[in-house]
Amino acid sequence: MQEITLETKISELLNNYDGMKDILVDINPKFKKLNNPVLRRTLAKVAGVRQAAIVGGMDPMDLLNQLRVAVGQEPLNISIDDTYIDESEVPDWALQEPVYVLNANESLDKEQNPLAESYNIMRSLREGEILSVIADFQPEPLIDEFIKSGYEVHLKKISDNEFVTYIKK
Repeated sequence: MQEITLETKISELLNNYDGMKDILVDINPKFKKLNNPVLRRTLAKVAGVRQAAIVGGMDPMDLLNQLRVAVGQEPLNISIDDTYIDESEVPDWALQEPVYVLNANESLDKEQNPLAESYNIMRSLREGEILSVIADFQPEPLIDEFIKSGYEVHLKKISDNEFVTYIKK
């Protein structure tokens, strides 16, 4: 079997290791969202172990090593820089009223893909307009995909169970 790393996609784990969904849920109950078929078909394909850990509110190395031990691999002892978005300084553009607000939890409950919905909304916005995405988890795969696509992104943590991600076209 392949070595599990921070970049290993969750879908690869689910496909390559029997009982992996249960292992993930045992590690962190927030991973119950993997019961959602849309999440398994879509976001699990783009989310790696690092991103899943952040979504679950965990240290990425902790999740990685728990997964490695669960499948019989040696834990790793490396340090990582996991600072991708600085929440402390709010950019001026993120203070603007969003043109559209998407609730990622409601999308997932309806078995829709919040990442695909976000991209569709962004296509309809004009330059400089803002989309905000509300979720009860830090939507790290969504954040990473928009940053890779050249959008400006700001994450605001309201509480441990409420995050607002602002995306500027």
